[in-house]
Amino acid sequence: MESLLITPGAVDYSVIPDVPADTFVAPLVRPAHLGEDWLEPQQRAYTSEEHAIWDDLFAQQMQVLPGRAASSFMAGLDRLDLGRGGVPDFGSLSEELRAITGWTVVPVPMLIPDHVFFYHLANRRFPAGNFIRSREEFHYISEPDVFHDVFGHVPMLTDPVYADYMQEYGRAGWKALAYNRLKALSALYWYTVEFGLIREADGIKAYGAGILSGPLEAVFSVEAQSPNRIHLEVDRVMRTDYVISDMQPTYFVIDSFEELYRKTVERNFDDLYRGLTPGFTYSNQAVLGGDKVYHLGTQEYANRGGKGSGARPV
Repeated sequence: MESLLITPGAVDYSVIPDVPADTFVAPLVRPAHLGEDWLEPQQRAYTSEEHAIWDDLFAQQMQVLPGRAASSFMAGLDRLDLGRGGVPDFGSLSEELRAITGWTVVPVPMLIPDHVFFYHLANRRFPAGNFIRSREEFHYISEPDVFHDVFGHVPMLTDPVYADYMQEYGRAGWKALAYNRLKALSALYWYTVEFGLIREADGIKAYGAGILSGPLEAVFSVEAQSPNRIHLEVDRVMRTDYVISDMQPTYFVIDSFEELYRKTVERNFDDLYRGLTPGFTYSNQAVLGGDKVYHLGTQEYANRGGKGSGARPV
């Protein structure tokens, strides 16, 4: 599929994009032993306890995901056999994934800058954290680890259309940098790749990695009364604020990955970015007149104060 987000031939995706002087990116400090691509020389060797943490996290998720996770995710999980025991070897995993959709998994030490992340996605490389959470952080981590990145994201990369969408998202980063609209593009990633829902024949399921890698949100996102579930429209999503450290007040739903690909790749992002303000237009609880609403949430969880208040996610 050919991208319509940029002028064909105008961008060299084999080179890390420059960050314009007036474009804000997170001030991350690159470790001295890494090059500009932020890739670790190799995947680290995990201890037996760390492998056990992976196994326990895997078992926990498999108690809640069947019937709630998208069929493409469950098929990818099975195809890659991520429950074979311990943290997967990136080399073997990449060989399997490359044969399916041409993607590989590469180790990075931490969150990496947006422009470097775009570069890897544009070249069908998924950066995965080269560490795993501790027992103390078992239920929540502030920074994505190898379980979130590999268990949550990689099975979806076995779906050919979704895999193409991820590459196109990376390519779209060049334009977002040029227009200084990274917040808007980040909202699209948040509400699709991290917290997206999809309609299937037997109900709404989750395909976003932020949902699939945690037990509470896997249930909350598809079954709770509190959140809104609204059909995804690209312009609306890219104007919508989001919650970073708690469950979402609103989730956006697609009918298929073909629809997601078409709605993003066929959208003229030049026109969109010219009409966007630097900040968000809509709150994360907003329901608009033009929204196609599958479930109008009570917002009880968010209005009670969310996680910080001890509110029950209902």
